[in-house]
Amino acid sequence: MFNRREREHDLINIRPQAGSFEISRGRTVFVSRFDGTVDPDCSRHGLHVYDTRLLSRYTWLMNGKQPEFSCGSNLDQSSWMGFYLQAPQNYKDTPTGESDPLQQTIELRLTRSVGEGLHEDVLVKNHTQIETVVNLELKYRYQFVSREEVSCSRKQRGKLSLDWCRPRFGVWEQNAEYRARHWYNKQGNKGVAHFWRGLKLRIENASTEPNCRRERISFEIHLAPRGEWRACLSWLASFDGQELPFSPSCSRVSSSNWNLRRAEYEASATSFPFLEDHDLSSTVNRVLRRSRTDLSDLRMYDLDSDGGIVVAAGVPTYLAAFGRDMEAVSWQAPLLSLDFLRGSLNFLNNLGAVETNDWRDAQPGRLPHEMHTDPLSMLNYRPKSLYFGSVTSSYLFPIMVSELWRWSGNLDSVERYVSTALRALKWADTYSLDETGFYRYQTHSEQGEENQAWKDSSDAIVYPDGSQVRAPIGTCEMQAFMYAAKSGLSQVLWRMGEKDTAWQIFCEAESLKARFNEKFWMEDEGYFGLAIDNEGELVRSVASDAGHALLCGIAEDSRVRRVADRMLREDLFSGWGIRTLSALHPAYNPFSYHRGSVWPVVNADFVSGFGRYGLHEEMHILAKAMFEAADLFAYDRLPELFGGHERSTETPFPGLYTRADWPQAWSASAAIKIVQALLGVHPYAPAGILFLDPHLPEWLPEITLEGMRVANSIVSIRFERRGDGTTEHQVLATSGDIRIVPRQKPSLLTAGWAERVNESISTS
Repeated sequence: MFNRREREHDLINIRPQAGSFEISRGRTVFVSRFDGTVDPDCSRHGLHVYDTRLLSRYTWLMNGKQPEFSCGSNLDQSSWMGFYLQAPQNYKDTPTGESDPLQQTIELRLTRSVGEGLHEDVLVKNHTQIETVVNLELKYRYQFVSREEVSCSRKQRGKLSLDWCRPRFGVWEQNAEYRARHWYNKQGNKGVAHFWRGLKLRIENASTEPNCRRERISFEIHLAPRGEWRACLSWLASFDGQELPFSPSCSRVSSSNWNLRRAEYEASATSFPFLEDHDLSSTVNRVLRRSRTDLSDLRMYDLDSDGGIVVAAGVPTYLAAFGRDMEAVSWQAPLLSLDFLRGSLNFLNNLGAVETNDWRDAQPGRLPHEMHTDPLSMLNYRPKSLYFGSVTSSYLFPIMVSELWRWSGNLDSVERYVSTALRALKWADTYSLDETGFYRYQTHSEQGEENQAWKDSSDAIVYPDGSQVRAPIGTCEMQAFMYAAKSGLSQVLWRMGEKDTAWQIFCEAESLKARFNEKFWMEDEGYFGLAIDNEGELVRSVASDAGHALLCGIAEDSRVRRVADRMLREDLFSGWGIRTLSALHPAYNPFSYHRGSVWPVVNADFVSGFGRYGLHEEMHILAKAMFEAADLFAYDRLPELFGGHERSTETPFPGLYTRADWPQAWSASAAIKIVQALLGVHPYAPAGILFLDPHLPEWLPEITLEGMRVANSIVSIRFERRGDGTTEHQVLATSGDIRIVPRQKPSLLTAGWAERVNESISTS
């Protein structure tokens, strides 16, 4: 393990989307060039609120020219500041005499913040000894489009109305209102869809009255020597005629409601304080702290529920509700906070499909993959306002229910989700399980996702010769997730007294496990195959998917070591993480989305899978690679994915998938999952037990969890590696009734395991 202060190439500091700045909060993201201006031709740039690009141009001019960009930086995820400079037009009048124009400086300083809108504080300051006049001008352009309409032709066209008014002294407003409608007829879905959005520009605190035109404002500013001028601009968005909550104030966005909810999260989530400033462990601490903050920054406040937080998938592309993404975060981050579990379960609980709808890839019981609010989705040009085309959302929901039960121990709070979980399993068994005895997917929508497992890009699933596998396809991890879903939910049902149903789905899980190990195993590779194809034949490509067999426990014990060894061979393990596809495969591409790149989210799962079976050395190797990779990136923030390049002296850092989101929710939660695996934290709250089986590596000699919540207890624990390689723990504080059982972890779970744990406690 190395630290930036120690490594040979100590200037490596990768910044995804290096040519731009992003600020985001809630449902809003503002993306600009590095100099703070917006590129009209870049679909990511501009002001986006609720998936809609509202502003496609944003440029400040001084005296008809763009001022010189000095520097700029994010202040936090929701705010940015930039400095610009320009010589005054009469710079030759300076008492110092004619000289380099830029030695005579007029400063323009912009401070931007977002909520469900944009606020900008503008400062113009005269750093010269002369009086001067500055014509300050903002050029902007309304657009109201989906991202896809920027790079492709615009499909929807509505009516944009603009009007200026002066509601009170010293305040000027421009109201932009956009309305569109679309007659649609898509696979039996007929009707008229409507779209109504607005954006209000409010100018205040300006000592100079603006000259207001259609998409341009300007100010004539008279500046005394050393004088300054200020103004505030607020862009207030509306949705279906309702102005979105936004409380702009000078310098920063300020919302008492948002700030209160964020403070509640900060107070209740587990923290990771530094014990000593070890170079090695400080990297881990920085990454954990960044993950904790990023998950808060990705919060979609409008989807909050009682005790629950829903996070967007990522910035800037995926600032929307994605079922599997929020579930993946929930599965990975309960050590940090149970709010993510509660939030995703609350959100998805009432969204299961009730009828078959091919346009939306919906069947009864299936849970949604994604929900978008952009024009093309809302007007039904595409089905993604509510689209069900993923098996993963439905497979993960029962796992989330059992996970919440193990962490909270509150059966009453879990019961409300059980019927949805059972309907999701019924959907899978009715529409996804086929005559092969395995779960497979196939889209029915004209615009549906061709691949519907976790690797959902259109070219992700390939035969060993590099050709594409056609649906129906049953990937390796689909079987693993369904095994975990049924075996996990069976425990909850057993405790609820639904023992017949519990036993039935437990036996179904065990039967699937037997079939899986027979069909998917490749003896010559010592590994599980990628998928079964439309003929029911095994796709013998070597890919990362087999790691989920270890995570979920579907692999036979005798095969686990061979799978782990194969995963860490050079063609799969890049040195920075495990690739999605073997580098020996003819379709391998380190820059691809799913054919050779490295995804932190699944690598964290693989670390957990190694730990599940006591493969501590393998767990340490992969965990170390992930934290070393995070150390390469600005802010200690792992991106959505990065290149699968081999780690070597010639390649001291990997390339990037250029459209990777950053921050990304399940990359943030990945670090939490890795640490949980290293510490062997296994709660069984229904019995009031917290099992600990910690195995810290040499490069992480100590770590502290402060304020971790299990059941009705709050626990703070310090872990420290001893000289003999063992890891000891010290309970620093505890409340509630939790019992900590060290040096143990629960055995692989069965339907009656919960009862046996309780029996063992009562007799001990």
